[in-house]
Amino acid sequence: MITFNPKYFYLAIALFLIETLIALFLDDRIIRPLVGDVLVIPLIYCFIKAFWPLRPAPAALLVFAFACLLEALQYLRLVDRLGLQDNPLLATILGTTFDGKDILAYGIGAALVLLAEHHCLKQAPTLGRQRQ
Repeated sequence: MITFNPKYFYLAIALFLIETLIALFLDDRIIRPLVGDVLVIPLIYCFIKAFWPLRPAPAALLVFAFACLLEALQYLRLVDRLGLQDNPLLATILGTTFDGKDILAYGIGAALVLLAEHHCLKQAPTLGRQRQ
């Protein structure tokens, strides 16, 4: 069932803006390739959680698997095989270059999501008691 969660929606927008700024203004060897790939997992995760009330672990695993699938399609050069290399939007979304380090970055992103969710869930009962 679709239910709107504004917290995750606004987080997804913020992460999207950060990713966009990284893509437009950085061309380095660390932030753009590594941090950008780490942040894409929380971005997709937050977007999914904005509309579907999934538990954190299955949602994070789903996003990680999706990212790995896209990386596998890059290995198979799907963009070239479909003739989409001249479409900058689709080539950027699907990616054109396989890099095994990206999978590590996606794993780090998924782990950060789970750590953040665990921290927030752990803090939620404490916050509720403080308000009483």
